[in-house]
Amino acid sequence: MSSGAGPASRLAWASIGVNVVLSLLNLGIALASGSLAVAAELVHNLSDLVSSIAVLAGIKVSERRSRSFPYGLHKVENLVASGVAILILVTAYEIGSQALRGSPTAPRVNAGTVSGVALSTLLPWVYGRYLMQKGRELNSPSLMASAREYEVHMFSSGLIIVTMLAQSAGLRLDRVAALLIVLLIVRTGWDLLSNAMRVLLDASLDPETLDRVRGILAAEPSVSAVRSLVGRNAGRYRFIEAELELRVADLQKAHLVTERLEQAIRGAVPYIERVLIHYEPRSRENTVYALPLTDEAGAVSQHFGEAPLFALVTLSKDGVLLERRVLANPHRDEQRAKGIRVAEWLVKLRVDQVVVREELEGKGPAYVLADAGVRIVLTQAANLATAVDSIRREQHVEKESQ
Repeated sequence: MSSGAGPASRLAWASIGVNVVLSLLNLGIALASGSLAVAAELVHNLSDLVSSIAVLAGIKVSERRSRSFPYGLHKVENLVASGVAILILVTAYEIGSQALRGSPTAPRVNAGTVSGVALSTLLPWVYGRYLMQKGRELNSPSLMASAREYEVHMFSSGLIIVTMLAQSAGLRLDRVAALLIVLLIVRTGWDLLSNAMRVLLDASLDPETLDRVRGILAAEPSVSAVRSLVGRNAGRYRFIEAELELRVADLQKAHLVTERLEQAIRGAVPYIERVLIHYEPRSRENTVYALPLTDEAGAVSQHFGEAPLFALVTLSKDGVLLERRVLANPHRDEQRAKGIRVAEWLVKLRVDQVVVREELEGKGPAYVLADAGVRIVLTQAANLATAVDSIRREQHVEKESQ
């Protein structure tokens, strides 16, 4: 969790330094030119300086844990981001007021003031792009909020350059430029505030992240169903909670499955703070049986790995035949470990029970099947129809005993 804390803090300190430089630069330009738009931009810089200090404080506080806050204070970053947004909106109001009621004095334009504004445009553009890249890498909402602010500075400073050039040509656009800056700032402030509030109100993770996690869960052979999957953000970190239906009944094996899934999710999705997986045994509404066959007629093979065909039979809990498929064994011609590969193949096909005439206990396929919660049943039936009838009788006996 702390891997991104150091870089985030250093970037927050750098943002404070950049805002100090921009504030001093715009102060000098405002005094030299008397431009209302530059003065408005100075107010904007000062609010950003306060915001950068708040971002640094938010990052520092969000790293702490205590007995009162056992889940951490990650959302402090989102609180800071919302505070930044509110400061942005207040700044927009101040700029708008000055533009509508300020002095009509024309700004003084010369090479020095234009060069200064050009520098105040270039600096936030370069640093803003860098900060946005790092903010996304660290998944830090407060850093990304600051980066968005630098984007606004770039556009507003560029607008001031256009205004000054127009002033040189006799066009007085200072107030218009100030009002346009207000529109840019309001849009940025609203976007930041709405995004921060979504996290503070525990809105869901984005669909792309949830789909990625769902794919990891569904790909696990021991998972028969993903009943629910939810996730939320808190600061730069993500929390995932899933409810699964497992084919594994043994608690120790189920625990190993959930540990394997958690590691896979953490490897695929950055900044995971916690993965909470609830699991229950699979409800046996339908059961899928796999039987090795020697031919299409349904003769049950004496061998497992070398069987040319496999029948997949799905029965309801009342013994009703729901589906029957015959598939070619894709690993029959393997030179080594064909039994293990066939077992892995059947696990991927979501088979619940393997009915065989060959004793598999102590062999590689048995370990693969047992690890995935697949039951191995020995049969003396010579053909598929007889084996299915035997399975139905066993189902009936189990139902009567419950």
